[in-house]
Amino acid sequence: MTPTAQISHSAAGSASPAAPGGGAPAAAARPPVRRPARPWNAHPASVAAIGDSITAGFNACDPFSDCPEASWATGSRGAVDSLSVRLGDGARSWNFARSGAHVTDLPAQARAAAAHRPAMVTVLIGANDACAPDLAAMTSVADFRTALHDTLSYLHRTLPGTQILVASIPDLEHLWSVGRANPVEKQLWRLGLCPTMLKDADSQSAAARTRRAAVSGRVTAYDAVLDQECARYARCRYDGGAVHRYPFGAGDLSRWDWFHPNKAGQARLAEILAAVVLAAAS
Repeated sequence: MTPTAQISHSAAGSASPAAPGGGAPAAAARPPVRRPARPWNAHPASVAAIGDSITAGFNACDPFSDCPEASWATGSRGAVDSLSVRLGDGARSWNFARSGAHVTDLPAQARAAAAHRPAMVTVLIGANDACAPDLAAMTSVADFRTALHDTLSYLHRTLPGTQILVASIPDLEHLWSVGRANPVEKQLWRLGLCPTMLKDADSQSAAARTRRAAVSGRVTAYDAVLDQECARYARCRYDGGAVHRYPFGAGDLSRWDWFHPNKAGQARLAEILAAVVLAAAS
């Protein structure tokens, strides 16, 4: 994992401890400083969503197509009772997420979202950056940080009053462990869905285990970046890993790929992330 630049400050009047032997003072380790949080509005009047196929509702309604009306962020009442429905009770919403999007696609999505001046922007990104043809093709942690930093800084500069909700990335290795129990779906995985994780789904060779562990480690590193970059801004909240920790089961996954959330899984994401917003506003 790439070392992270931290925002820090010294307490007024504090002194650094002297180095052993009376040399120059040793630099004191300081934790990152989270900027003072402002009260959050638990009921935003409008929500714009940016991200990848999960937020686009891929495979939630029809096979191999996006379905924004079933998105956890902006979906309709009754279909999933999305975040915008649960918090805004009919709030206006826009969904700019696209299947196949990587973190480098976020700045353009953010510009499209900002044009509507939403009260809240949701961000869920990173699965495609880890789901690459091979390990070498995964997005580096440094490049992931750069694109996310540019996105969040643009949103906060352009929309200083807008709340930003950043979700963690689902546990891809857990999704593999659930989906591999279905022999039909494993045949679909051979068409190229997330090869770094799903290739040779039944293999327990040392190479396969090492590959899956590397993907999981990269997702963990991306989640750390999501947390750290969000923490720079008073109007940003990270979900604390809530989405990553959720143990998606077979009933939460699309029957067309056993990897993307179906409507039940989308509804569960909406519930989890609505709870994050409500906790931030309490």
